[in-house]
Amino acid sequence: MSAGPDSPTRTSPAITGFERTFADELSPLTVAWKGADVPDPRLLVLNEELAETLGLDAAALRAEDGIALLSGAAAPAGADPVATAYSGHQFGNYAPLLGDGRALLLGELVDMNGHRVDVQLKGSGPTPFSRGGDGFAVVGPMLREYLVSEAMHALGIPTTRSLAVVATGRDVRRERLEPGAVLTRVAASHLRVGTFELAARNTELVQPLSDYAISRHYPDLAGLAPNGSRNRYLAFFEAVLERQAALVADWMLVGFVHGVMNTDNTTISGETIDYGPCAFLDAFDPAAVFSSIDHGGRYAFANQSDVLKWNLARLAETLLPLVGPTADEAIAVMTAALSTFDTRYQQHFLAGMARKIGLTDTFGEPELVDDLVTLMAAHRADWTGTFRALAAELRGDPTALADAIPREHTDPWLRRWHGTLDRLGRDPAQTAAAMDRVNPLYIPRNHQVDFALRAATDGDLTPYERLMDAVTHPYEPRSEWAHFGAPAPASFNDSFQTFCGT
Repeated sequence: MSAGPDSPTRTSPAITGFERTFADELSPLTVAWKGADVPDPRLLVLNEELAETLGLDAAALRAEDGIALLSGAAAPAGADPVATAYSGHQFGNYAPLLGDGRALLLGELVDMNGHRVDVQLKGSGPTPFSRGGDGFAVVGPMLREYLVSEAMHALGIPTTRSLAVVATGRDVRRERLEPGAVLTRVAASHLRVGTFELAARNTELVQPLSDYAISRHYPDLAGLAPNGSRNRYLAFFEAVLERQAALVADWMLVGFVHGVMNTDNTTISGETIDYGPCAFLDAFDPAAVFSSIDHGGRYAFANQSDVLKWNLARLAETLLPLVGPTADEAIAVMTAALSTFDTRYQQHFLAGMARKIGLTDTFGEPELVDDLVTLMAAHRADWTGTFRALAAELRGDPTALADAIPREHTDPWLRRWHGTLDRLGRDPAQTAAAMDRVNPLYIPRNHQVDFALRAATDGDLTPYERLMDAVTHPYEPRSEWAHFGAPAPASFNDSFQTFCGT
């Protein structure tokens, strides 16, 4: 890629020690760039726990130089920020060049645990990949990504994380003028299926990109020979397949709808990335869609594992030159590997569902799970609340479950469930406690997120901070958080949507 403008003359010492292995080793996939000027930067939220993990000084980040860095107005001392390039299939249609249209990769840090991570700004201004967009972001969507990504982390789901949100003092035109903001995102990397799709247009890049991804995310595979009895690149594909099967199962277990599962939003690391048109289910509907532009339901809740498999097929296509001496042999090998995805996903999902209803991973009655999900769908039961209600049922309180699904409909299933628990020798009180450890009380419910973001956009962060506190302690019952466990009114669910960019 051609070089961009000179690096910013202003630098900030607030974060030091940046490295740039991706830009150095795969420079054709990057463009040197800088963030836009920021009229009046103001720190809205800072993740001090994450800052500590990264070895950063929170006080320095709160100071003027730190805020300048987090806004994109200044570059870290010694760093050379870049915008990264990638392709992608968006809603099934191939876009040959996407890239960071409003993001800037500051570089890489090695955290306190020895893990290399990317630090990226989102909303820092236009880049060569902006495709006519302004490259900016606004307060509500950036606070949304901060909140939901940190909630996902608290739930134990692999995810990018959020270090900070800074208001820029720039009004940004959307449907109306809104206050601008920049999010600082931390990721295991920003390698995507779309990165490989772009590299496949220049076949000389596919192998070095694969080797880089293996070194960074799957180092145990680095010693495999490219053409040995276990092909390094086939093993790499299988490792990505496994992580993504586990990830989408995690989403399904907590009722999370990603909303925009394009190949450029499917990571090689197995992390959740991009919290635009995402949402958590309230009333359970397998066909739930939250993206305003997903008219055909491609990314509906129940379709997510199939879409992930489709996206991984696109990754497989890019690796074909590395896994077989002929095209036919490579296709056969990769098709066989891809065919294991459904079994991998089902194993993760059923094991997780068994834990959610107090059973062992190998309880051997998957129809018990299937029938519960069917009941919940038929009665539009609250996804999160129903599992907590089952634990209450074991403690002798049937009220919450009866409120979710009429008792006459649950009785046959409950008899089978209790019979299975008895057969497995599961103590009711201990089982209920184990269920409470895997079934959250608090998720970022759409009506509460909407309310908090509207208030924050208007300058009041108090509702946002209270919601953040609850969803980052999802299993901890507190009386003052009781309302955060309540489902949305039906009138809200009937009209709620999210949008790309939100």
